[in-house]
Amino acid sequence: MLLFAIGIYLIGTISLGLYASKRVTGAKDFMVAGRSLPLYMNFTCVFATWFGAETLLSVSATFARDGLEGVSGDPFGAGFCLAIVGILFARAFYKMNLLTIGDFYRERYGRPVEVCTSLAIAVSYLGWTSAQMTALGLVMYVLADGSISLNQAIVIGAIVVSVYTLFGGMWSVALTDLMQTGAIIVGLLFVAYFLAEQADGVANVIAQARSAGKLRVFPAGGYVQWIPFVSAFITFALGSIPQQDVFQRVTSARDAKTAVRGTLLGGACYFVFAFVPMFIAYAAIVIDPSYVALFASEDTREIQSILPDLILRKTPVWTQVLFFGALLSAILSTASGTLLAPSSLFAENVIRPFVREVDDRELLWIARIVLVIFAVAATGFAVNSTSTMYEMVQSAYKVTLVGAFVPLASGVFWKRSSTGGAVASIGCGLLVWLLCEHYVYGQGNSFWSVVEPQLYGLLAAVIGMILGSTLLPGKRLCLRGAQ
Repeated sequence: MLLFAIGIYLIGTISLGLYASKRVTGAKDFMVAGRSLPLYMNFTCVFATWFGAETLLSVSATFARDGLEGVSGDPFGAGFCLAIVGILFARAFYKMNLLTIGDFYRERYGRPVEVCTSLAIAVSYLGWTSAQMTALGLVMYVLADGSISLNQAIVIGAIVVSVYTLFGGMWSVALTDLMQTGAIIVGLLFVAYFLAEQADGVANVIAQARSAGKLRVFPAGGYVQWIPFVSAFITFALGSIPQQDVFQRVTSARDAKTAVRGTLLGGACYFVFAFVPMFIAYAAIVIDPSYVALFASEDTREIQSILPDLILRKTPVWTQVLFFGALLSAILSTASGTLLAPSSLFAENVIRPFVREVDDRELLWIARIVLVIFAVAATGFAVNSTSTMYEMVQSAYKVTLVGAFVPLASGVFWKRSSTGGAVASIGCGLLVWLLCEHYVYGQGNSFWSVVEPQLYGLLAAVIGMILGSTLLPGKRLCLRGAQ
């Protein structure tokens, strides 16, 4: 029954995604759905893309192990990011009438900065996309009950999500996200209700979590505890802003007001609903305390199996169908978005500047070819990685935090920022971050060795932008539509 229901769901998702391909006639349709999404579709795109496998499996399990202070990055930092984008960036982004976030760097700073930042942003998606591929493979592996290997399951899952994204692009993402948002919300609420009953009520789960110190938001120790907490928050809150998937959801709206409202509503819903899988994960601990043993495993990925294992062992079939339907929805919606975003960016801002003039349909096919290549790379990374999904996503945002955020924010809000400043910011940020990763972080017990390398990189990027724009002003370009 469970396998049959999941099979029907996957077939329906692929069919809907392929149906969306009828609306794709060029690169603009493929990348930003023709800038025509109404509020309800724009909202579900934001929510479904961000509510991924790491939220449902990894963040929830991390909460069960470390409490709220262990998830400062996601959902707290991630939710704060979407609020910042909605309030400060969405209207400006939309009015610029650009196809990708890389176009912003070209319009503001010129071609070299466009290529460098676009390459950094595209590469950063490798970890996030791989996290979704890993989760999709894990679900299929569990459901197949060992009849296929985990690596085979990852490859099969990658093929499924790549097929409908390849043909339908942003239209495919938008239509499938609409269906998947409903499956996520309905499925998880029913599962939470059922498990709450098994754990002697919602109040009992919350009371046990509080008594175990899981509801403490801020660290109780000194700087050794506070620095990782703050670092994770900043990495998600600021490093997530210069991302193509965020830009695509803003610019795919039908008008600027929809772009702002869709981002804020999607972000608010994401932040609130992220606590549902956390509740489910801790209910699992209350129901079966033996799961605590997973926290001591040398393989940190083991904690991600808490929910799937509990659902399969201790719930009826209808609960299993709802849970795995919601889980697959979360994975597929995020995976499709994280495949489309870097493919669009790489095609438009890394490849296109170095080839002859191409028309809209030729750019569409370039984007599709890049998508296939990126899917293969992400799948290979997923097969060989031993990190948790939460760690994969956080690692992805470190790149954009040190290499793309400062030029983006300065370009929008500081008129004196220049090409020289952007180049200095990118170079200083990436160089200092990499040097600190290898030669400072973890080398001893001093304060400086505890600070996360990306914070050094962010500081260096800010200094580079200020000094570069002052001493090497270069070009100061005006953004069309930004005023």
